Amino acid sequence: MSKENKSFSIGDRILSFGFAIQGLITFFKTQHNAWIHLLSAIAVIVLGFVLKVNSNEWCWLIVAIAIVFVSEMLNTAIEFLCDLVSPQFHPTAKKVKDVAAGAVLISAIAAVSIGFIVFLPKLF
Repeated sequence: MSKENKSFSIGDRILSFGFAIQGLITFFKTQHNAWIHLLSAIAVIVLGFVLKVNSNEWCWLIVAIAIVFVSEMLNTAIEFLCDLVSPQFHPTAKKVKDVAAGAVLISAIAAVSIGFIVFLPKLF
């Protein structure tokens, strides 16, 4: 039976959560930046509680944290794939990795901007 015709299965859904958790474990075991992002996220959450941000501000902070993690994880997946298909240096693989890293940089800049917008008025 093809995947398109396969019926819904609770067991398969549970397995897919297991694969996602394994992906998170791999991410945190292999990526130093993952820990920097995690510590930054914890600092933002603590600061949010200390400065008593409102629900709208929490939404923006959560989105900012999420986009940084999602972009970093996609960057990691792209790097793993590039290393698989091109174990030796290849200029195109370098371009792919550089563009993915640029996406992480943009998401981090956006997150810092959101942090400034939310926190600066409360600090001054």
